[in-house]
Amino acid sequence: MGNEQERRLIEASRGGDLKAFDQLVRRYERSVFNTAYRLSNSHDDASDIAQEAFVRAWNNLKSFRGDSAFSTWLYRIVTNVFLDDRKRKRARPHISLDQELELDESSVTRQYEDPSPGPEAIMEGEERKEILAKAIASLPEAQRSMVVMYHTQGLAYEEIAEITQLPMGTVKSRLNRARLALRDRLGAVADLFIATTDD
Repeated sequence: MGNEQERRLIEASRGGDLKAFDQLVRRYERSVFNTAYRLSNSHDDASDIAQEAFVRAWNNLKSFRGDSAFSTWLYRIVTNVFLDDRKRKRARPHISLDQELELDESSVTRQYEDPSPGPEAIMEGEERKEILAKAIASLPEAQRSMVVMYHTQGLAYEEIAEITQLPMGTVKSRLNRARLALRDRLGAVADLFIATTDD
């Protein structure tokens, strides 16, 4: 789908054309789900977040003025849905869910404390992506969202500041701390991911 076709679909969707919006959903549903999954580290949560993000996108299409790419606007909504979801869950804590999260975190930590596989065993492709995804998932929530917004969604510092309503200096320092924490999680294999995390 070219940019011109996408622009036509966006305009039709803004006019209430559900079929046009459905084509936009089909174009972006995989990347929206992947972003939601990287943020939440849960297939169920990612499905809910992706669904809510598309509902919000449909309801707010009139506010999309084309100042940024449609994909950037959409990923911003995904991030906001994720942050809203986390706030709701913190407001209504559930003991078994908290215990489950603690178990998940400790199992991730144990994986990274295990010295094997060594750097020589790490291959290009899916295994690399999986190791990086697990390392990102093991970061505290605020750091994780910073890494995902900047490195996965490709948002600029200004856009992240707008989404999080934080000063630019705070965004930069939090992102730097998140990168250091990620390097710490990756340990001996961190150098293999420099290109991935600095792109």
